[in-house]
Amino acid sequence: MAAPMSNVEEIRSRVILGEFGVKNVHTTDFPGNYPGFDDTWDMKRFQKNFRIDVVHLDENSMEFDMVGIDAAIANGFRRILLAEVPTMAIEKVFIYNNTSIVQDEVLAHRLGLIPIKADPRLFEFKNTGEESAEEEASEIDTIQLQLKIKCSRNPRASKDSSDPRELYLNHMVYSKHIEWVPIGNQADVFADSCIRPVHDDILIAQLRPGQELDITMHCVKGIGKDHAKFSPVATASYRLLPEITLLEPVEGEKAERLKRCFSRGVIDLEDVRGRKVAKVVNSRLDTCSREVLRHNDLKNCVKLGRVRDHFIFTVESTGIMPPDVLVTEAIKVLMTKCQTFLNEMNSVDME
Repeated sequence: MAAPMSNVEEIRSRVILGEFGVKNVHTTDFPGNYPGFDDTWDMKRFQKNFRIDVVHLDENSMEFDMVGIDAAIANGFRRILLAEVPTMAIEKVFIYNNTSIVQDEVLAHRLGLIPIKADPRLFEFKNTGEESAEEEASEIDTIQLQLKIKCSRNPRASKDSSDPRELYLNHMVYSKHIEWVPIGNQADVFADSCIRPVHDDILIAQLRPGQELDITMHCVKGIGKDHAKFSPVATASYRLLPEITLLEPVEGEKAERLKRCFSRGVIDLEDVRGRKVAKVVNSRLDTCSREVLRHNDLKNCVKLGRVRDHFIFTVESTGIMPPDVLVTEAIKVLMTKCQTFLNEMNSVDME
């Protein structure tokens, strides 16, 4: 049965949150589906409607709105951020001496997950056909790091002390103890940006007097699709823009209960002729918990929805690169994928 014309626009552009389910979850605005609507692809219309609005940006995180696209493109962009933007990470660990209680395999795994502050755009992907020998590291595809530390007793420690921090020297091995060893001309090329771990306080191992670590590490360029250690983001997610509509005036005690059903800042109370009346202030802050639908006297007073083509992206960088750079690089990867697809289509047409 065809939907009434009054509901067509809502079906096309909104996802409705009901008490027992979610409506209009599938994209339906394809050509010929609705009489009177021209849903054929139009480049000019897309350019007019599409926009990106940066809401928040700092050193490690970014929030922006991507408006006017389909969920498939938004999800593809998210997946590229997670798995296809390259970074530098420790790939090979050469352990010359490890007398700690941490096994070699566990230690190598811990080292591999430490984010390294190095711009991957300045390096090439390492040839997978090469032998994994240490001497084959090249300045164009490898960063060499070293961890050499030994624990000893503190001669100045009090005899009555039982605190390891006072009794021992170098008993806590942190990422700050990892040092960069330039290969070839890297010292000149990266003179202005010292290569190092992103964070200095990542605990690697604990030692006791006489125990030591002597390790050389090789960082290479890779993508998160091959291993999670190459993923440049801690989180990359999106959600649809919430839309809250009050269907009737809500006053007094009901207004106060309505306000408590939503996240702080979504609903506010204003004084109208001495009565507290609820109004929607900022639906963006809502988490869509649908708590209001549990109240029989409130669930018919409000309509909960989400804008189908308005995506709120949150990107949190691991610190290897700023989040705005990651977004730019992800767009480049997406453009490369599109161009590859077009080239394949053209080659098929020529055949």
